[in-house]
Amino acid sequence: MYKPLSKTLSKFLFILLLGLSVISTITGCETNPVTGKQQLSLVSTSQELSIGEQQYEPSQQSQGGAYIIDPSLNQYVNKIGQSLAQLSGQPNLPYEFVVLNNDVPNAWALPGGKIAINRGLLVLLEDEAQLAAVLGHEVVHAAARHGASQMSQGMLLQLGTQLVGQVSSNSAYSQIAGLGASAVQARYGRSQELEADHYGIDYMVQAGYDPQAAVELQQTFLRLSQDSSQGNWLDNLFASHPPSAERVQKNKERAAKLPKGKRNKAAYQKSIKQIIADKDAYQTHEKALQKAKEKSWASALSMTQQAIKQQPKEARFHITKGRLLNELEKNKEAVNAFNQAVKLEPKYFAGFFYRGLTQQELKNSKLAEKDLIKSNSLLETGVANYYLGEISLGNNKKESAINYFKRAARSGGEVGKAAAGKLQTLGVQ
Repeated sequence: MYKPLSKTLSKFLFILLLGLSVISTITGCETNPVTGKQQLSLVSTSQELSIGEQQYEPSQQSQGGAYIIDPSLNQYVNKIGQSLAQLSGQPNLPYEFVVLNNDVPNAWALPGGKIAINRGLLVLLEDEAQLAAVLGHEVVHAAARHGASQMSQGMLLQLGTQLVGQVSSNSAYSQIAGLGASAVQARYGRSQELEADHYGIDYMVQAGYDPQAAVELQQTFLRLSQDSSQGNWLDNLFASHPPSAERVQKNKERAAKLPKGKRNKAAYQKSIKQIIADKDAYQTHEKALQKAKEKSWASALSMTQQAIKQQPKEARFHITKGRLLNELEKNKEAVNAFNQAVKLEPKYFAGFFYRGLTQQELKNSKLAEKDLIKSNSLLETGVANYYLGEISLGNNKKESAINYFKRAARSGGEVGKAAAGKLQTLGVQ
């Protein structure tokens, strides 16, 4: 039986629809450069480009940094990516492609054409056509302004939640709004993924590649998602790139209607020969990290030393060695390990960050300050800001300390709480 809406709920719906109507009137719709369909966007193209530019380097730093042991691999991936980007709906975006030194089989795109693919995905691919399937998919995300659409959707959902709060303080309404926001975001994400699959196949076919590679790619992701032995380490990947039998089937149907093309397996295998040669070293390092989680410091250190022997040029192995030496209270030896990491990779924040923390532990405040400032220039962290605040206090630089603690407080978590406590002690509300 039909029941009339309560007055409160009716008021909520009226205000929500009015708010969305106002936004739609102000912003209007834009044409999706890839699909030609109309879509709402609250983010301008210039804003989108600026966001991508600002976030690209920090995103790389926070996910392992660029892979530099074999620079030719980055050049190869960039060449394939740029060729696909020129076939997109927005060929004039400032596209960049980078290989990240990360074990997780993932790839992502930021607004404005800033695209990354992890070393961990490259070792799972078999040929250049499969690489083109990955990069074509990510190019669609950028060219179709999916990032701007996600941000716009988030802004609308935030407005809706705010309007709920204006209508009623009843927590039930807020919970409903929150659930609705999550559902819309998840559905919208799946829609974007299907769109990126569809048009990504178009781009790779136009570039002469075999569309069957896109089918194989989705089959690989689906297989990984069903492998319980992988644990929880792929959760974030599949939250942003949800694999499904539906996506595999749609790709099969699409590929069946399109001409076959090149695979370029030999060229691809040649390009990844270094990361294949180093596969055992990275697996040994992963085992060392697992031992570290179990607090088996000596075993973890032994495995890390083995990984270093297998590939001495990998800065991350030396960083892990330093951190393990920290746990074994061998800080001076740890500094030497971090020195080697910084020497090998002076553009990666982690070597400076951990060396700075170790120098602070050794009471070498000047050296610690220098390193932590350098690490912040590459990737700002709440921990670095907190200790820079401590160092400033020790140097009687109260205003500088307050500034650092404020920045640390914004990072949230335990560090944020500790920084807020320092600010309170300093008389800052």
